[in-house]
Amino acid sequence: GVRQPKRAGRVKRDLVTDMRRFSVILRVARAALPGGARAFRTACARPAFAKELCLGNFQKEEVFPYPQISNEELKEINQLVGPVEKFFSEEVDSKKIDQDAKIPQETLNGLKNLGLFGMQIPEEYGGLGLSNTMYARLGEITSQDGAIAVTLAAHQAIGLKGILIAGTEEQKKKYLPKLASGEHIAAFCLTEPGSGSDAASIQTRATLSEDGKSFILNGSKIWISNGGIADIFTVFARTEVVDKDGATKDKITAFIVERAFGGITNGKPEDKLGIRGSNTCEVFFENTKVPIENVVGEIGGGFKVAMNILNSGRFSMGSASAGMLKKLIEMTSEYACTRKQFNKKLSEFGLIQEKIALMARKAYVMESMAYLTAGLMDKPEIPDCSVEAAMVKVFSSESAWVCVSEALQILGGLGYMKDYPYERYLRDCRILLIFEGTNEVLRMYIALTGMQYAGKILTEKIKEIKKGDVKMALGLFMKRTRDSFGRKVDLGIVGKDGVVHPSLEESGKKLEQNVYYFGVTVEGLLRRFGKTIVDEQLVLKRVADILINLYAMTAVISRASRSISIGLRNHDHEVLLANIFCTEASFQNNYAMAELEKYAPENMDDSIKKVAKQVLEKRSYICSHPLERTF
Repeated sequence: GVRQPKRAGRVKRDLVTDMRRFSVILRVARAALPGGARAFRTACARPAFAKELCLGNFQKEEVFPYPQISNEELKEINQLVGPVEKFFSEEVDSKKIDQDAKIPQETLNGLKNLGLFGMQIPEEYGGLGLSNTMYARLGEITSQDGAIAVTLAAHQAIGLKGILIAGTEEQKKKYLPKLASGEHIAAFCLTEPGSGSDAASIQTRATLSEDGKSFILNGSKIWISNGGIADIFTVFARTEVVDKDGATKDKITAFIVERAFGGITNGKPEDKLGIRGSNTCEVFFENTKVPIENVVGEIGGGFKVAMNILNSGRFSMGSASAGMLKKLIEMTSEYACTRKQFNKKLSEFGLIQEKIALMARKAYVMESMAYLTAGLMDKPEIPDCSVEAAMVKVFSSESAWVCVSEALQILGGLGYMKDYPYERYLRDCRILLIFEGTNEVLRMYIALTGMQYAGKILTEKIKEIKKGDVKMALGLFMKRTRDSFGRKVDLGIVGKDGVVHPSLEESGKKLEQNVYYFGVTVEGLLRRFGKTIVDEQLVLKRVADILINLYAMTAVISRASRSISIGLRNHDHEVLLANIFCTEASFQNNYAMAELEKYAPENMDDSIKKVAKQVLEKRSYICSHPLERTF
């Protein structure tokens, strides 16, 4: 967005009026909702959908019909969206933010006035109290500037989230109101020079003072988003804990640390490839005195707090990436429909059409996954959706990177120029594959969490059979016999009890086949590798990729079924996108499952590892130069 000086005064007045009107409307709309309709939900209950897929089970009642919000909530979110969209289109100068590597104070003030620093903080503490679904919807707009999106996410998706999900009532009352208004900004301090993805190896230490009333904090944290501007830090440090046996152990504890406690300094802001306007720097703690009442959760329970914080926020990357992509599709389509080459518009060339269709498809899939996950997280019985959220993050970040690259290709030389926003989108979205858990670590998390769940249940079954449970043994025998003859799979997705619209029946059948045989594959892998599966990263990567595809297929089929059933406009377009994606994904899944079979000729893992080993031993490319001679 380029600033328009003549209108600036009027725009500011309009925005202030909008903000005031908006907060009044929000309060009125809230009053119409049933009591407790949107409490922030944090507990855990039943196993969520994704883990069951590893057993070849499809819990259709979890994901069909596609989640929908009430008319009241829809009205409320639409009243929220208007002023925020207006602010981003008229008041945010993304080019300047990128060039100056700083978000101007008046822009930050505007974000604070809109309530965007307290989106998920409950109303009783001064926040907007948004559900996960509504938070995801606003994320579509805030993502239009990468630096702002990261500043807001570092503040509330991770920075203050510890207080929200594990804090005491006193901690919430003391800290949340000023964090909600944006008077205080939060940061999340976990990463250190020696511990990136391996969070358990941090060295920052908190030592209990002699009077036992406070901890003395020493150490440094790197690459901290908001590190130079934050007033409140959630800091993770090693503490000595005496266990039940009386032995002293080193365990991680989470702390709420105020800059005002003293002994906190930070390095200069990092000069980054993308998201340049967000503040990222090293933070140093030197004898910082932290009162004992500022421990978050239990002493020694910090690792769990850190994982819960990170697990709960990842899903929003899906809607944020989709929001960014939708904007990109608009700009790219406009160019393709007006630019002429060889007496034809670019939009008439098949290879350009293919790129546009790819972008539309990826945006549709990530949006479908994100809102399905948000809907699951908003259910009153609170399933553990950490695997689903991780899958959304992996798929969305990788798809965003591919699509931005394709958009640049459509624009040609123009896309490469700093005068246009495309190269900024490319630089900004590269970080998505790295932060909030690298995609490599998350793939291991997705696969191992699912397989651990399946392994436990299969072990129980084997125990029952050994005890003489004839019915279970017979069931297992019949299943194997049917599989060897190539059984007809029926998981209730299609057919007489089906939940899929007839126009998506073929995709539904593909999903059923994939889910069933994935369960068979997982069982085979657990028998083959047992506990050593943990070290088989190339195997686990395929397991994770299949799981991500299965969840993505589920999301698009469920969403498109709802759209066509209730007659949403352009529902036939959704059906097209869903069917194309499911055809591609089921093919990828079948190939990956073939590779996972023992002695599969398609599987090149051993050769791949051998190549890597030879390169790494010499730490260089080891082939002789093509111009070399031996005679």
